[in-house]
Order: sequence, then C-alpha cells, then structure tokens
Amino acid sequence: MARAMSPQQLRIALFSGNYNYVRDGPTQALNRLVGFLLDRGAAVRVYAPVTKTPAFEPTGDLIGVPSLAVPGRGEYRLALGLPPRIKRDLAAFAPNMLHLSAPDILGHRALSWGRRQNIPAVASVHTRFETYVAYYGLGFLAPAAVAIQRRFYRRCDAILAPAPSMAEILHAERMNFDIGIWSRGVDRTIFTPAARSLPWRRSIGIADDEVVIGFLGRVVLEKGLGVFADVIAELERRQVRHRVMVVGQGPARDWFAERVPSAVFTGMLANGDLGRAVASMDVLFNPSVTETFGNVTLEAMACAVPVVAARATGSTSLVEDGVTGRLIAPDDIAGYADALQAYALDRDLADDHGMAGEAKAGAFTWDAINRAVLDKYLQVIARRGG
Repeated sequence: MARAMSPQQLRIALFSGNYNYVRDGPTQALNRLVGFLLDRGAAVRVYAPVTKTPAFEPTGDLIGVPSLAVPGRGEYRLALGLPPRIKRDLAAFAPNMLHLSAPDILGHRALSWGRRQNIPAVASVHTRFETYVAYYGLGFLAPAAVAIQRRFYRRCDAILAPAPSMAEILHAERMNFDIGIWSRGVDRTIFTPAARSLPWRRSIGIADDEVVIGFLGRVVLEKGLGVFADVIAELERRQVRHRVMVVGQGPARDWFAERVPSAVFTGMLANGDLGRAVASMDVLFNPSVTETFGNVTLEAMACAVPVVAARATGSTSLVEDGVTGRLIAPDDIAGYADALQAYALDRDLADDHGMAGEAKAGAFTWDAINRAVLDKYLQVIARRGG
C-alpha cells in the first residue's frame, strides 16, 4: 500500500485573478491559506495579475501573469492565460496540486495544462458570478455563466464552497460530485467588542445617541447598494433616528453618497482601525445576494454587532434569524426597515442578538478552517493514487 503523502511533500500552484492588488474577502482568505500551508512545510507558488500599486504585500512567492484592466472596472485585472514563460516556470516548480480560485481565462488554461500533466486540481468558490450580471443589465447571461462554471468545476477533482448554503446550490447545479467546505475565519484580536470607541465615533461626527447602521465592504453595485439606499429612505420616512456609516471604498462611492447623503464614509480601513469601526456600529446591514460566505457578516458578529442580511447564500449559514440577527427576503424593503427599526428602538434586543453572534463567531478559527483545505489536497492526491 502506498504511503500517504505528508504536507511537506506538497507543491501547490495557486492561480487567482486577484491575489493582492485589491483587498477583499477572497484575497485575504487566499493569503491566509498560503501562510498556513507554508508554516506546515508545503511549497506554494502563486500565479496572478500584479500591479505597481498593490493593496498589500503578498504572502509567499507571487508570479505575475499577463493581464488587462477590466472594462468599466479598472481596479480589477483580467488574467489572459499561460504564456510560454509561465509554463516554463510551472514546469520548473513541478507542482503536484493545482488550486484554482476562479473560473476565468487563467483558471481554465491552468486547469487544461494540469490535466495534460496529470496533476490533480482543487477549485475554491469565492463569488457567485452568475448573480453579478443582473446588476449591469445583463441578467439574460446568467444561464450561460452557470454553464461555463459547470464545465470548469466538473473538470476539477474537487471543489470547496465557503458555506453549507453555497454547497447546496453547487450540488443542485451539478457542479461536482466532491464538494467540501472551506469556511472563513475571523481574527479575534482585531474583531472584538472591546474595540468599540465612542470617542472615535464622535471624531467622525456621530453622536452617542445615534444608532449607527453600518455598511462594510467594497462599494460596488453588486453589494446591494440600491436596496440599502431604498431601505434608508424608508427609515427616514418613518423618522427612525439613525446614522449610516460606510466602511470601504469602490467605484460606486459617489453614486452611493448621492443616494444616502447623510452617510459618513470612512474609506478603506484595515487591521485595528477596521476592527474599531465595525465594533462601533450598532447594527450591520448586508443586503448583498452575491456573497458565497459573508466575511463582513462574521466580522460584525465577532464584534457583538447584530446583522440584518438578505436571506441568501453565505448569510444563511451565519445568521440565525431572531437569535444573532435577522434574515430578510432580498427585495423586501419594508421587511429590512422593520428589522432595522426594531434594533434602533430596542437596544436590549440588539445587545442580546449581538452577544449571541459573538458566541457563534468563536467557532470560526483560521487554523481549523485552513486545515480542511490541506486535508482535501491530501485526500484528492490519495484518491488519484499519488
């Protein structure tokens, strides 16, 4: 019987459309995974687009691949594939596992290269790309997007979903027979109720008695900004005292500011500054239906902040309706407003749900979560007889 491979024998080539040039949930998860793998003796080489102004320093060895700016979304890059120099680099690295983080051109070309070399491949699912097209008037393309993803994921040995709710959708769409869970963790040294700061709130113009409704994440239309703005307008119509705090940056910032003129925009924050901002919210409002996990939801829960979220993938695996927050039908403006109004008027309710959320967040530790990815690599290689 062949001896099982050890983590120290792994040589992983990871392909990503964005590894560090824009900071978001997926890039932070990928960098944490690479750090975890390196700490356990695995060799990792990352292939992704690079820019002269990355959002943060990459973890591990990053090899730049040819790319172009995405039309209309210039902050993102579209990787163009595997030119000869990248194939030579791959051959010299000699990976025994491919990790593909997106069904883009780079992912498809890397998967084809790996199949020719008989190298197993595991894909992680980070975004519901088929939901994005509706926000740009291209909803008719959703079936084609699902078909492209199915072709990609079914050629992989296994895929990893970030939450059980997303895994159920992938099963229903017949994306792969082997669907595991790679959840997300939260850094409790950053995201903690102790980081809450009324002096900081005052410094950005928020009064102590104002109920802060927070938005956290990339300021882009697909995060549900239209729904968010409509709900805030409904709260104002009801004369519910509140203040909106927007933590993040993105191309829809000016559009959002025009729709929610009383909002305070902090811009992009990181580390302790980010933890302080999240803990200083009174409720997080996350109407996005494009999430596969919902990192921002977990970060708010860790800060004992109740969450009002869309009843959609990601959030349904984190928020327990009526216990740690509220789950509302995605387009139910009145329902969202009712939930936010209840927290604004009943601070004991908000505190109870916030504390329940903090307790649930305690189970999401990065080491245990990333161990599941390592175990999947080794399982796939063993199944292949490697």
